[in-house]
Amino acid sequence: MKSSIEVLKNVFGYTTFRPGQERVIEQVLKGRNVLAVMPTGAGKSMCYQIPALVNPGVTLVISPLISLMKDQIDSLKQNGINAAALNSATPQEEVNPILRQAYEGKIKLLYITPERLAMDYFRYQLNFLDISLVAVDEAHCISQWGQDFRPSYLKILDFLAELPDRPLVSAFTATATAEVRDDIVQALGLHEPFIKTTGFDRPNLYFAVEQPTSKGMKLLQLLNERKDKSGIVYCSTRKNVEEICDLLLSRGLPATRYHAGLDPEERRENQDDFLYDRKTIMVATNAFGMGIDKSNVSFVIHYNMPKNMESYYQEAGRAGRDGQPADCILLYSGQDVRMAEFLIERSHEAEDESIDEATRQELIARDRERLKQMTFYCTTTECLRHYILRYFGENSPLSCGHCSSCDTNFEEVDATMDARKILSCVYRLDERGRALGKTV
Repeated sequence: MKSSIEVLKNVFGYTTFRPGQERVIEQVLKGRNVLAVMPTGAGKSMCYQIPALVNPGVTLVISPLISLMKDQIDSLKQNGINAAALNSATPQEEVNPILRQAYEGKIKLLYITPERLAMDYFRYQLNFLDISLVAVDEAHCISQWGQDFRPSYLKILDFLAELPDRPLVSAFTATATAEVRDDIVQALGLHEPFIKTTGFDRPNLYFAVEQPTSKGMKLLQLLNERKDKSGIVYCSTRKNVEEICDLLLSRGLPATRYHAGLDPEERRENQDDFLYDRKTIMVATNAFGMGIDKSNVSFVIHYNMPKNMESYYQEAGRAGRDGQPADCILLYSGQDVRMAEFLIERSHEAEDESIDEATRQELIARDRERLKQMTFYCTTTECLRHYILRYFGENSPLSCGHCSSCDTNFEEVDATMDARKILSCVYRLDERGRALGKTV
């Protein structure tokens, strides 16, 4: 049996592990369930790919996004490892041949979406596999208190219970508060797991928040200052993605786009154009990015404010994976808050029937509280890095000297009298039958 360090060197071409990787892999190979909270770029995928190559049998990787699967499978095949995926983009005629290869031991890593586990016949087919490890990626999705809860993840525990012999389970996520970590352990039935949190600080990232009068013009300025550099522009809606991508293309910038509304073939082509630097700017919704192993992303710009700090830090963390200096810039406006509120309401309209109304309302209240914390980040004058790390429960200096807040001299003023005058004006107008709406 090969050792983990031999696989790291001979298969993946690295000479040393990244912080936290070796300890997690060691515990998996010792037969222990694991929960690893490691920031974007820390190399979570290696923590289940190496055990998959050391252990006999097949490793089942449960992952939420097709883009993640494609990128990892392409990378594995380049290293001579047979891996495959079964998701909504897999043609039906390819499903049984892929499963047959897995039965015959010709596939070491099989990636599936959690929605597949809702299919009774598919779960039955998996009973015949020699599964040595189940790796749950983006494990915060199983927690009702996580930032991206997906009811389909709740099927994982049922699937594990139906197997003739329960395999080892490893859970991985980039962002999870202590409450979410506890929920993951319970929801996956992890017995006495090894829990590893490597820390959230990414010293090479520069954080900035700007409130421009024209986001479009500011974005063009930022991109023109970063010509020949690779980066991602995140937008909150598909419509924003289309508009911004068209704007950039009209100005001669090498941009492409990615969102769930595109044809699967176009998504694949656009993703490859970005990964192989044929197009250096990716304009995308949050459907893009999970597991994308592109090391030279030197900036991530949020055109709209995300709904919560977890999503923001995960998306911003896709910059600087090579350890080089990178920028994480958020363009904020008050309208972002109203858009985020709308998205929160809509995301809970079609919840799984297993969730009762009281729980649904509790989840909405939780998301609104997270949105409030995200808004505070966008308007604070304190160190942005300190704000982020404090949110995730880590201690840090009050000033990092490497963010837009630390680079700006703020002057505090007492606005009490101005606020009273404004409220008085609103009150007197109301007495006269005049109303002021949210926009004003």
